Amino acid sequence: MTKRSQDKKNPRFAAELNRGATRAERKAAGKAARQQTPLELHAKLRIPRTGRDVIGVLEKSNVGRIKELVPIRYGRMLVSPFTFYRGSAALMAFDLAHTPTSGCIVQACGDCHIQNFGGFATPERKLLVDMNDFDETMPAPWEWDVKRLAASLVLAAIANDVSLEVGREAAFRMAQRYREHIAELSDMSHLEVWYSHIEMKKVLDMSKGGTRARGEKLVQEAIKKSSPEVLMDKLVVSTGGRLRFKDVPPLQTHIEGVLAGEHEKQAFEAYRKTLQEHRRVLLDRYEMVDIARKVVGIGSVGTMCGVILMASSEDDILILQLKEARNSVLEPYVGKSTYKHQGERVVAGQQIMQAATDYFLGWTTGPAPPLRHFYIRQLRDVKIGVNTALWDKNDFKIFPEVAGQILARAHARSGDAWFMEGYLGKSQAFDEAIGEYAVAYAKQTERDYTQFMKACKSGRLKVESID
Repeated sequence: MTKRSQDKKNPRFAAELNRGATRAERKAAGKAARQQTPLELHAKLRIPRTGRDVIGVLEKSNVGRIKELVPIRYGRMLVSPFTFYRGSAALMAFDLAHTPTSGCIVQACGDCHIQNFGGFATPERKLLVDMNDFDETMPAPWEWDVKRLAASLVLAAIANDVSLEVGREAAFRMAQRYREHIAELSDMSHLEVWYSHIEMKKVLDMSKGGTRARGEKLVQEAIKKSSPEVLMDKLVVSTGGRLRFKDVPPLQTHIEGVLAGEHEKQAFEAYRKTLQEHRRVLLDRYEMVDIARKVVGIGSVGTMCGVILMASSEDDILILQLKEARNSVLEPYVGKSTYKHQGERVVAGQQIMQAATDYFLGWTTGPAPPLRHFYIRQLRDVKIGVNTALWDKNDFKIFPEVAGQILARAHARSGDAWFMEGYLGKSQAFDEAIGEYAVAYAKQTERDYTQFMKACKSGRLKVESID
């Protein structure tokens, strides 16, 4: 993969290569690509012998981060090889750039691990299951997302103390369902592909016994946690009739000089203008009353993330999440984004890949130097995360298949499903290759994690553990 994919003379997506070609012609092109890049090649782990500095990559990714929060990032990464993997997307991007591809470009997630999937409520109040993190999204080879997702399944299995074979089978099942659903999507019209989605009920119906009961409980808990009453109690305090965020340093705290003042309101107005008119009408029912910094995730720790408190009255609030949008970890390998604003890049990528997007999804630029780029969304709207720590062997059979189907649909929205169907074929050669690659990369991650632990113990990397 080279920067050529982003050259103005070349289309971003393979679907644009032969817009007038028939399905048979595109499928034949995919089969021809299989001759050039056999499916079995995807099983091989290719780790560059030079230029790969595990600790150096992590340190480089800290440029521009809030220095006092970086030790918290390392503390969260230190928990296990899986949490290290989640926080080191830049390292795997370097590795993936040295792997074979079919040549088909899609809108890629860029950080496609299993815990970046989950459930949420649409504006129509349907509960869907989909991908939910697009900070690194860029047009890139579809294989990169598949391989990162597959390796995460093996690492999740290792973290749960189940056998390596369970993880390999989970990666195999995910790849198999991905391949099968690409074929199903290739029989649909473009509109049908974009309209397709997976409802939470379907996933629960696939589950049995304790797995289903646990899933139903998580849904009810997520609905409760997203209610204004619970958000008020957990995050907000009322003092003298004035609403403001609670200070729980260092995870949630006010920043000196950052208030809901004139400069912040100007930045908020710029965000407001990125929303469709009917969404602005709803947003205008609320007034911005407070802003605070809030630490979230693993890979995002140290970036400027926060929360914005909106209120129309003391009993009617809306909390928005503000996340810094930095250059994608894929950019060094696919070329610069066509979007000058990184927040717009994230929003556009999410809208391309996700079946339904947040009502308040938009972007803005910070009010003061260094003029950081941000995107904004609702903090919680019945968001149900995937917690692989609770998975048993049955879960490793069900949800990987769901994730494979979700990823196939996300890629087919921008990519060429006919070409991909021709490339993947009907055999299990690709599925088996991805299973092998996932195990090999999981073992490589364990070796990288060992280097990371040594750097932490030596003091080169400062670590702070906070729940």
